[in-house]
Amino acid sequence: MSRSNTTPRLPIADARTVRKAGWQLLRDDSGAVCAMLLLTCLAALAGAAGPWLLGRIVTRVESGDLSVSAVDGLAAAVLGFSAARLVLSRYARGLSHRFGERALARLREEVVDRTLSLPGRVADEVSTGDLVTRTTLDVSTVAATLRNAAPDMFISGIQIVFIFAAVFLLDPLLGLCSVVGLPLVWGVSRWYLARSRDAYLAEGAAAGDVSEILNSTAHGARTVEAYGLRELQNSTLDKAIDTTYRAGMRTLSLRTVLFPVTEFAHTLPMALILLVGGFGYLNGAISLGVVVAGSLYMWQLVDPLNQMLIWVEQLQRSGASFARIKGVGLVSHTADAPVPAPVDDLIEVKGVGYSYVPGHEILKDVELLVRPGERLAVVGRSGAGKSTLGKLLSGVDVPDTGHVLVGGVPVADQAAAGELGNRIVLITQQHHVFMGTLRDNMTMAAPEADDEAVLAALRSVEADWVAELPEGLDTPLGSGGVELEAAQAQQLTLARVHLADPHTLILDEATSLLDPTTARQAERAVAAVRSGRTVIAIAHRLQTAHDADRIAVMESGRIVELGTHDELVGAGGPYSDLWRSWNGES
Repeated sequence: MSRSNTTPRLPIADARTVRKAGWQLLRDDSGAVCAMLLLTCLAALAGAAGPWLLGRIVTRVESGDLSVSAVDGLAAAVLGFSAARLVLSRYARGLSHRFGERALARLREEVVDRTLSLPGRVADEVSTGDLVTRTTLDVSTVAATLRNAAPDMFISGIQIVFIFAAVFLLDPLLGLCSVVGLPLVWGVSRWYLARSRDAYLAEGAAAGDVSEILNSTAHGARTVEAYGLRELQNSTLDKAIDTTYRAGMRTLSLRTVLFPVTEFAHTLPMALILLVGGFGYLNGAISLGVVVAGSLYMWQLVDPLNQMLIWVEQLQRSGASFARIKGVGLVSHTADAPVPAPVDDLIEVKGVGYSYVPGHEILKDVELLVRPGERLAVVGRSGAGKSTLGKLLSGVDVPDTGHVLVGGVPVADQAAAGELGNRIVLITQQHHVFMGTLRDNMTMAAPEADDEAVLAALRSVEADWVAELPEGLDTPLGSGGVELEAAQAQQLTLARVHLADPHTLILDEATSLLDPTTARQAERAVAAVRSGRTVIAIAHRLQTAHDADRIAVMESGRIVELGTHDELVGAGGPYSDLWRSWNGES
């Protein structure tokens, strides 16, 4: 029930690709980034003013040339700058969080788009757990970073730079004391970063394996029980959990080194400033106010450094997750350049070859021309490549060799660029009902359609059951709502197609899994949808082929015959044999 360790995985983006993608997130919202930078710098300046003013108060009080009213004025200035820092920081943080939410929204849309653009063979081969983990756990990890870690680290980083600059301007010697911990931070950070990326990637992969085993076991629970595989599945799951535990312990061991060393590294400068400043004051080289201001600056440094320390582990974890998310796009089919508009709806298949597994061709040098408005049936024995050809014609997958063109433009490029629209629609035996209202299920095919158009589409496929729904078009469907029967789900799918109004309809024997009574009703609905459109019917029932304008006969991944029903029966070839077998003739 579980997949072997050799199950193909989606790739992981390299560090250069991740950095490029990260900069792209910033460029996509450059206005907000510039505003954040400005407000954070102003907040840091306001924060730096307070310790300097307090130092001035101490120095002038010590020299005896400061009146009570002057102290009150300087104290009021300290409070004013503190209030300004609070307000500026609040707005900077608000901008940062909104930037994070917008970036997250774009990332979620990209993940969905790239996942849906995965070539069919890749989606079939890769571990389900790996894909699910990337689109759920990894996205959630990056989401936490974009919402919290990234804004906090951005603001903290700017504050740290301004604080160090303020100490150096205050007194160069104290400035040197303030940076003595940086070599420790730099060294332990390099040590940590050199090891953590691989450790977190391994942790993510291990989580994906556990998810895959749990998913396959849940879906195959009856098979597990029937064949007595419970112990085997438990053993496999135990091994996967053990691997996950070891991966988690590895990342934990890295953190137990990073946190204590960095904590010491930002405590050391405070002690040195007090020590060196104290000796300097005793020797008359440094005023007491400078020592107080320098100490306060180091105290201000504690909070941003702690924020950096808290979030650096989250940032590294999300970096690994971001690399896994970006890896999905490395195998998604995307158009390399702007896709030109098709000149017409002529479908051309030129020298197409395709294989799910290298070295085992499913389609071989397929040639086909489908004229606009034609009704073509594709027939052949099981395994001849009919359904695979249907996927390529609809742009679901990309051929290994040759081209599938619509109006002179590769259909897969049109699909990848989002420009195929509703020109070609593939209908299979599986009819999905999405969670949401009946109206939501219908208008996803044509968002601009009004209620009358939706109801007209449902009537066209004889979906009389709609009148019995308790809330009409507002009735929730799917889990937690009304569960549709197989025939009703198919009618909903066909009504959606009618509303989308495609030019070309590819039917992969959409009624073959229904019982005979239900199938007859469904076939009437299919007939209503086919009217006036180019129809390519992948036919398992030869009666469908009999009524077509032309018939393409497939054997071993090739089209071996092409013609009308009467022509092919008279030719005495493969189709003639299929027809006699279908009619029970010897």
